Amino acid sequence: MSSLGGFGNIARKWRELNGVNYWKGLLDPLDVNLRKNIINYGELSQAAYTGLNREGRSRYAGSCLFRRKDFLSRVDVSNPNLYEITKFIYAMCTVSLPDGFMVKSLSKAAWSKQSNWIGFVAVATDEGKEVLGRRDVVVAWRGTIRMLEWMDDLDISLAPASEIVLPGSADDPRVHGGWLSVYTGTDPGSQYNKQSARCQVLNEIKRLQEVYKQEVTSITITGHSLGAALATISATDIVSNGYNKSCPVSAFVFGSPRVGNSDFQKAFDGAEDLRLLRVRNSPDVVPNWPKLGYSDCGTELMIDTGESPYIKTPGNPLTWHDMECYMHGVAGTQGSNGGFELEVDRDIALVNKHEDALKHEYSIPSSWWVVQNKGMVKGKDGRWHLADHEDDD
Repeated sequence: MSSLGGFGNIARKWRELNGVNYWKGLLDPLDVNLRKNIINYGELSQAAYTGLNREGRSRYAGSCLFRRKDFLSRVDVSNPNLYEITKFIYAMCTVSLPDGFMVKSLSKAAWSKQSNWIGFVAVATDEGKEVLGRRDVVVAWRGTIRMLEWMDDLDISLAPASEIVLPGSADDPRVHGGWLSVYTGTDPGSQYNKQSARCQVLNEIKRLQEVYKQEVTSITITGHSLGAALATISATDIVSNGYNKSCPVSAFVFGSPRVGNSDFQKAFDGAEDLRLLRVRNSPDVVPNWPKLGYSDCGTELMIDTGESPYIKTPGNPLTWHDMECYMHGVAGTQGSNGGFELEVDRDIALVNKHEDALKHEYSIPSSWWVVQNKGMVKGKDGRWHLADHEDDD
């Protein structure tokens, strides 16, 4: 018997919950097992934010704070034994982007001048397989920090996406040039990006599909904000180029900007074994961007955190876009009936994990999640120094 809890009937219904029927009959009202499924992947997306070293004074800014072995427990996902992380993903960008798009170290001894940690690949453990009903392979893409602060300064030019869509599926599929650069950028002189993020992911998917070829498998891609855009591109690429070997591929994306043009949408819609659920918070402005020349992909699930009695109203663009607020909305949305009631027992304190969204009456500090002493450690000599990085074994 598994010790993992809170997953209801996911093992028995996983194909429907991952969209085999495009989530028909499950979205309004939102099925309680689907809520749990969405939050499971949302937590992995949030983990990619929480694990990022954002301290510019650190030589490891832009890297991951923790080692792979115990990463999921260190970032406090609800069920850290559900998955095992098999690979960290690193990315760089070869086009001009606003400051803040990537986290850069101010140190002359920076771990990398070009690359950022951008997410991870994980696979269900034996215990997780029992709970989930199959050997699930997950790719979690990290979004950008404070996207809203530089969104309007970003070039929205479209770039050809012929390599990541099925040949002949559309006349001229194009995606956002910045997103594509993060996905495909390489630098032969970089320790971390001799291979693009794309190749890192595809090679790991290929390896895991071979390891578990005798089992029932699925591939699930998740991300928030920029990570949602990368998840959309990545899921399309995996299916279009046959890396899934006919196993189902689903993407659960949160607060996603638009990714590509109408031909990219056409290619996406024509890909077999590919499903995408696009979770959108009604007041969030990011899913409306870019406005011109872009089309939405997949199936939309609309939530409205403004209905929550726990969250300050009217809120602000940062809280509307926050990943923990998104998961709070998924836990309590009542769809077209209106109102809000937590159908999943999710701690409301998490809403303030990285923002200041909860009403003051709940007495939860804002942005409360920090590494102990911000990574400062007292040495045997009595002096403090920054130790905010763990090497993999």
